[in-house]
Amino acid sequence: MPHPTKLSEAEITKELAAAPGWARHGDKIGRQFQFKDFVTAWSFMAGSALVAERLGHHPEWFNVYHTVKIELSTHDAGGLTLLDFELARAMTAIAAPLLG
Repeated sequence: MPHPTKLSEAEITKELAAAPGWARHGDKIGRQFQFKDFVTAWSFMAGSALVAERLGHHPEWFNVYHTVKIELSTHDAGGLTLLDFELARAMTAIAAPLLG
């Protein structure tokens, strides 16, 4: 897999616009999902883990009961890369049917 490159400010702005619900915090993007219960939150995390493993890009996340807080950054690139936004969009898609 090629080494990801850090995005420019303009690229970050464009990618963030295509990732609704995600917010930038310095060199990271983050989001919080609140599900109906712990099992649903865990299901979301399991599905997200499979995508993260396929991408070779793993989230910083925190789970308490039905809430999952996520931060994404590509540490070896020194900031945000396309991998962060690809994983963010995949996580949003995984969460969508579970939030209903």
